[in-house]
Amino acid sequence: MSTLAGQIPLAAMDAADPMLMEELLGAVERVALSGAFTGGEPVEAFEAAFADYCQAPYAVGVSSGTDALALALRALGVRPGDEVVVPANSFIATAEAVVMAEARPRFADVDIETQLLTAETIEPALTPRTRCVIPVHLYGRTVDLDPIMELAAGRDLLVLEDACQAHGARYRGRRVGGIADAGAFSFYPAKNLGAWGDAGAVVTRREDVAEAVRLMRSHGERPRYTHRIIGGTARLDAIQATVLNVKLARLDRTNETRRAIAANLHAALADSATLLAPAPVPRWGDHVYHQFVVRTLERERFRAELERAGIASAVHYPVPINRTEAFRHLEEEQAAPAAAKLAGEVVSLPVFPAMSTGQLSLLCDVLRGYGAG
Repeated sequence: MSTLAGQIPLAAMDAADPMLMEELLGAVERVALSGAFTGGEPVEAFEAAFADYCQAPYAVGVSSGTDALALALRALGVRPGDEVVVPANSFIATAEAVVMAEARPRFADVDIETQLLTAETIEPALTPRTRCVIPVHLYGRTVDLDPIMELAAGRDLLVLEDACQAHGARYRGRRVGGIADAGAFSFYPAKNLGAWGDAGAVVTRREDVAEAVRLMRSHGERPRYTHRIIGGTARLDAIQATVLNVKLARLDRTNETRRAIAANLHAALADSATLLAPAPVPRWGDHVYHQFVVRTLERERFRAELERAGIASAVHYPVPINRTEAFRHLEEEQAAPAAAKLAGEVVSLPVFPAMSTGQLSLLCDVLRGYGAG
């Protein structure tokens, strides 16, 4: 095993696929030669293609997934003083965006098996000031949206899907991000659909939300120098849109590769006494495996064993959002014990589409050997 040390990174960037790189470089060169770097045809083409892919009428490109969340909240009508329910088990951007929209996050716990929000975990976090709920399709696994949307409808609440890790995933046959009032996507380079820098999008079925995001991403301006609202600079660059448009055509195929790799990892973990594989995916749900996350009570020992075999790993996420320094002032009133337990046990394993047969074989061998021990 030592001869392969350092051979399995956590993720592989586009340079691992020479044919893709050639196509991407050609597309980027055409944008560079045009001199049109902000807005224009590349952005419009990607927005149309991504909206169609998400089975929604509108997709508005923005500068990051965090901006997508924050602008979507503002466009939906979340106002200063409103409360927004978010999972304690997520990347901090889910809660940061609430603060950027001048609202207050309310942290809900998650289901210990799926690691996701449910209607049951959301309900205790609701107050008379709650205006919106943000279910996160974490790691690429789809949230059970119907009960959440039913709960929200009964309380006159908005639902914003955080699909930043779930590009292409389906819930009951429909693409996530295009199901609730709006959906937010991140195209950070390591995502299933990744740009060559920060980028994001808001997807929605509501024309008013799409129009508001378009205004806010570019100084509230339409036409030039006519500023209708206070906005900012959160535009999607033409180069990023071009990269995304090339890679969107491959997304379903690379997601299938991720699922196939994940199936091998599940099989390797089937008899493990010390490693808990991700929960099975129900018939109504999906998983595109942005991350393959196992749980163990001996995390440091397990990660050290992976490192000795040359296998990278990571922890997503070591601290629940409500226990971070930034939000610690809210922790006492909004405890989330399941999220806290998960934070001490989770380990993310390599699951990238460019993984070779030899790399996958090594990873599975290490998992079987460790689990048996």
